[in-house]
Amino acid sequence: MVPDDTPNPLGMYLRDRRTRLDPASFGFVGGRRRTPGLRREEVAARANISTTWYTWLEQGRGGAPSADVLDRIAKGLMLTEPEREHLYMLALGHPPEVRYQPVEGLTPRLQRVLDAMPLSPAIIKTALWDVVGWNRAAAALLTDYSKLPHEGRNILRLMFGSSRVRDKQEDWESVARFVVGAFRADVARAGASGSAEVMRLVAELCEMSSEFEALWRDNDVVAHGEGVKCIHHPEAGLLDLEFSSFAVEGRPELGMIVYTPASPADAERLRVLIEAKAT
Repeated sequence: MVPDDTPNPLGMYLRDRRTRLDPASFGFVGGRRRTPGLRREEVAARANISTTWYTWLEQGRGGAPSADVLDRIAKGLMLTEPEREHLYMLALGHPPEVRYQPVEGLTPRLQRVLDAMPLSPAIIKTALWDVVGWNRAAAALLTDYSKLPHEGRNILRLMFGSSRVRDKQEDWESVARFVVGAFRADVARAGASGSAEVMRLVAELCEMSSEFEALWRDNDVVAHGEGVKCIHHPEAGLLDLEFSSFAVEGRPELGMIVYTPASPADAERLRVLIEAKAT
């Protein structure tokens, strides 16, 4: 048997989480308990695994558990998503695969982050490239999403279905290829590649645009980290913008894109446009 003082971070973490749970809240009442929290057999029952196997994990025996076992234990111990990720890191040395979940909305805190950049157009999008948040600068330069129905606030639908958005692009073909490749990478990263939502969107876009269908068949994948975007705005003229993409901590299904004017002249034209739209 492995001595109790053998370093075992996974076992220590499991015991710590187990002892923090209130037995009464799970219906385990009666009987004298020598230690706080749930017993090993109670956690094992909640996780639908054998008590022996769970005991071995706390003792550092039996080898690495499977992802399925870890997910059952995480559910049995009522772990939060960050706690579940930590459990994976201790047991397997890597985080769990991302589980795609449709976006339910944008928090006021995230909206305030966007609003704090008055001269930098910024949006927050989902893995399906639905725009769920934007600031006043984005509405002035890119698209006033508030005037679109929810299903119309999709970057791919706008790119391939709106002549107005198409005309704003300096090199539409290159931008479209980049967008489709980045979209493919995003849905894979979010664990949504085979989801019904993605399949419906791809089918709709293929029916809408033969150009999208051809690009989708090419299977290109690109990183959407940073770059330069040129926009022909009907009022502000040609603007060069640098863009950077950011992950939203704790919201793996969301990404933020921030556009920054590439020169003082671009910044001034953008400022004038934003002020004109506000009046």
